[in-house]
Amino acid sequence: MEIGVDLWLWPLEEGGDATILSAAEQARADRFVHLRDAVAYRAAHVRLRQILGGYVGCDPAALVFTESGNGKPELAQGPAFNLSHSGGWAALAVTPAPRLGVDIEAHRTVEPEVAERFFSRAEQHDLAPLAGVAWRDAFFRCWTRKEAFVKAVGAGLSLPLDSFDVTILPGDAPCIRRLAGGRAEDWTLIDLPLGAGFAGAVVVEAKGQPVHLTLRAGRMPLPGH
Repeated sequence: MEIGVDLWLWPLEEGGDATILSAAEQARADRFVHLRDAVAYRAAHVRLRQILGGYVGCDPAALVFTESGNGKPELAQGPAFNLSHSGGWAALAVTPAPRLGVDIEAHRTVEPEVAERFFSRAEQHDLAPLAGVAWRDAFFRCWTRKEAFVKAVGAGLSLPLDSFDVTILPGDAPCIRRLAGGRAEDWTLIDLPLGAGFAGAVVVEAKGQPVHLTLRAGRMPLPGH
């Protein structure tokens, strides 16, 4: 039986009916120091509510989110979903599967020490011979795949980032290669071809079932990239 994953992409521009946000969401938006961050947060969460309202068949303003033990937002009635935003764009993944994570990142300058701190020995080994653009691309490929997995598991900072390995080289199929204390083969990792300047990944708990990704809104690569 195939597992379907829907992907929605949209730009984080001002617009939409912010009155559908909950009081907690409004308060969080108001706490941002920079206006652009508040605008991006509202644009992301207004569209999130609109999309999920369509899945469950209710008024977007009436959606009630619960939180897992590590603060991951959930809908009690499903489906599973996960939101990420970076570089002026948002990505939302939705699936009936139990657990799901998505991460997108706009490329930026990164010091090598970041990889030494957060990546596993195997991942650092793959990065070591690379330089320049190749190193940066591999770094963000690794970062988004690891972040998507951490978000899917819902463990937050309690999951050591060196307790699992992901593939990061261009010629390697995207996957979880090793998972301490778990079954790496239970997870499917999908690379998102967002274009130059971006990296993205979706991770879903498929347990051996085939996974099909459908782009519901937006396009890849992202416009202008």
